[in-house]
Amino acid sequence: MFTKEDLLRVAKLAMIYIEDDELESYAMDVNKLVEFADKIKNVPEDGLEDFDDINDIVNSFNEDEVAESTDRELILRERDGGEDGYFVIRKRVAK
Repeated sequence: MFTKEDLLRVAKLAMIYIEDDELESYAMDVNKLVEFADKIKNVPEDGLEDFDDINDIVNSFNEDEVAESTDRELILRERDGGEDGYFVIRKRVAK
């Protein structure tokens, strides 16, 4: 059973303030959640399938392929040269 004192201790650890008049209600809600979790934990698993592999997709990603890319030096020349071989962009920070 989750008491008001337990709730206050957890709230303090989580740095959450709970009004005194809300403690009873919150404690009851937490107890309902714990009871529900216990019910789920105690459901018999006999005859249930494993859901480890719910769908038959093994690997939905494409294979990596090496491909030609645009020459960085060409892009830097067209972009005012950059700086020390790197792209340079203007700082855009709102004040």
